[in-house]
Amino acid sequence: MMAFQFEQLQTLTTLLEEGTFEKAAIRLHVTASAVSQRIKAMEQAASQILVERTIPVTLTTAGTIVVRYARQVQLLDDDTRRELHLGGSGDSGEHATTIALAVNADSLATWFLESIAELSVTHQLVFDLHRDDQEHTTTLLRSGTVLAAVTSTPEPVQGCTSERLGIMRYRAVCSPAFARRWMIGPETLDRLGRSPMVNFDRKDELQRTFLGAHSDQVPPTHFVPTSADFARSLLLGFGWGLLPEGQCGDDLEQGRLVELDPEHPVDVVLYWQRWNLKSALLDAVTDAVRIGAVAALATSPVE
Repeated sequence: MMAFQFEQLQTLTTLLEEGTFEKAAIRLHVTASAVSQRIKAMEQAASQILVERTIPVTLTTAGTIVVRYARQVQLLDDDTRRELHLGGSGDSGEHATTIALAVNADSLATWFLESIAELSVTHQLVFDLHRDDQEHTTTLLRSGTVLAAVTSTPEPVQGCTSERLGIMRYRAVCSPAFARRWMIGPETLDRLGRSPMVNFDRKDELQRTFLGAHSDQVPPTHFVPTSADFARSLLLGFGWGLLPEGQCGDDLEQGRLVELDPEHPVDVVLYWQRWNLKSALLDAVTDAVRIGAVAALATSPVE
């Protein structure tokens, strides 16, 4: 019968998070050889290879299944310890529990951090936040890398629940100087296909989707892969792009940005997907995210 020891499961998740046997050993205060021996023992118990010895390490299909189980066990262990007033089993800070979450960059930049900030104190949590496009965060959830995710995918990943958080509304904007230079505005949106565009990264489909409604041309494109710098690049006149209302409202009011299509914002519905697992800690995170979303996100589309 296959059985894993708790320290083996903890070693596997630490190895995945740190990327190498040497770094995992430092975090666990053991030798790299001990880490390797624990992983080999798990692979013998499972009769399958769990970890590809690449740099950084990657999980096999079997490893993905086991690491998902490992995170569930660790979360339940922390819940139980807290109920018994024994403290959490996490290795970051005194009795802290690590919660891994996947969040899109725009939520991180506008409302998400404020939503969970108090939990780091009240529940002794440390957060391992993974940034990815809202269309791709479920991949991290499916692999077991994270416990929950903000995503634009409504269908729950197997073993997870999904609830609607609200609508993140985006506005197509650029600097006034850029609009004059390229002669673009609400009446000349067909020019967008010839005007430089700013994309977050190559996964970002927002600009391309907006552009497709007005032009079939592919404009010169800048890639600026941090949310704050993406917004700053628009203010500096690099190109046009879409920003969340919460990130561009003041600049529009002060005239530092102009809106290209005020009547047609782009709405992205966000969902919270989490493991379908009874956990007081995960429930607390979910409640905080739900409250933050109600305060920050729109509830219905523009008529």
